[in-house]
Amino acid sequence: MLQQILRDMYIDPELLAELNDEQKQILFYKMREEQLRRWKEREEKARMEEAVLRKTARRKQSNDKHVQWLRGKDGEVWVWVMGEAPGDKPYEQISEELIAERARQQAQKEAEELWRQKEAEITKKFRDAMAQEKARIVAEKWKIEIEDRKAAKLEEEKIQEELKKREEEERQKGEEQIRQQEEIRAKELYLSLKQAQQHSQHSDDDQEWEEQLRRSKAADEERSHRARRARDEYRRQSLRAIQKGRVAGLSNLFQGTSLNNVQEIKLNDDSGSPLLSLSAASSYIWERPSRPFSRDVIIRWFKEEQIPRRAGFERNTSRIAQWFHGIISRQEAEELLMNKSEGAFLVRVSEKIWGYALSYRQQSGFKHFLVDASGDFYSFLGVDPNRHATLTDLIDFHKEEIITSSGGELLLEPCGQQKNPPDYSPLFE
Repeated sequence: MLQQILRDMYIDPELLAELNDEQKQILFYKMREEQLRRWKEREEKARMEEAVLRKTARRKQSNDKHVQWLRGKDGEVWVWVMGEAPGDKPYEQISEELIAERARQQAQKEAEELWRQKEAEITKKFRDAMAQEKARIVAEKWKIEIEDRKAAKLEEEKIQEELKKREEEERQKGEEQIRQQEEIRAKELYLSLKQAQQHSQHSDDDQEWEEQLRRSKAADEERSHRARRARDEYRRQSLRAIQKGRVAGLSNLFQGTSLNNVQEIKLNDDSGSPLLSLSAASSYIWERPSRPFSRDVIIRWFKEEQIPRRAGFERNTSRIAQWFHGIISRQEAEELLMNKSEGAFLVRVSEKIWGYALSYRQQSGFKHFLVDASGDFYSFLGVDPNRHATLTDLIDFHKEEIITSSGGELLLEPCGQQKNPPDYSPLFE
């Protein structure tokens, strides 16, 4: 299973959810090692291919189509850097022009707003004056005889022309004042923007850079810490397996432990009552799917591959181990362990991989470890590099040795059945 994950560089989300934190970290560490190995392999291959291409290119005839780079006086490829070539504006000048343009646009926008206010004031002022003058003329002149109305009309027109002239003069004067204020404001904004730019270059940029550097260092330290923990855990497990003398390959010593083709074995539960009889293994070879997809397939796998390897049996007996359970869910396993003390455990047949799940009761909750049984050995997926010949060997090993250094899990108390018939009955029918 681990080899398949490293080959595909992909793990199914449902399977990933079954792993605890330690298993995930070590699995990701191994995947990262595989990524680096592939990257180095690709780099070496690309380097060799490039060398072959260069050698082939030198052999081509001169009339072949090819690309020729323009070269400078020094013989190197000619490169043009914007802003540094002859005729290009230097960066400082471009920056100055951008700041001046921004200041001019802002000042122009403020001047337009001031002019709208000024124009509204002038228009209201002369409109009110015209209305007052009309009222005066109506009150004084238009009440006179009919022939005097013409004179009043002429006087009104004369006054209107005078007021319009004064209005136009005042408008020109106001526009000139606004234009002067716009120039002054543009200079003020230019100096303000220039100071802000200089200040930001020496303060904001430094603060932002320091903050980014701090976050980057913290993330690097966290990644390094996790990788170091995963690497130390992997090495610790390997050394422990060597010290115990239980290294990969022990399964070859147990190839003769499968059930006899004629003999039948009586399987008993914890109370000692007979459960069922099991016939010999099937005479034909079963092609196992890559992943279990139904309970029927899992039961068939267990009967044809696991029973001959005595999975779930006590050592050197025909009895089912107390810690062994059938195809039950994670929630059912936690309910069985709920009222148990720390160190209680059970082993259930997994629905996600060809193997098992060890559910463990710790002080603050539960942990679940996947046990890979897809090959000819048993080992924890992603955590324990030890390869055990039987499932019972794995359980007995971790009754004395912890599973992970960070969790310190020791298998102390097996959790038995609470149902009758037991939940593993379908596996042996």
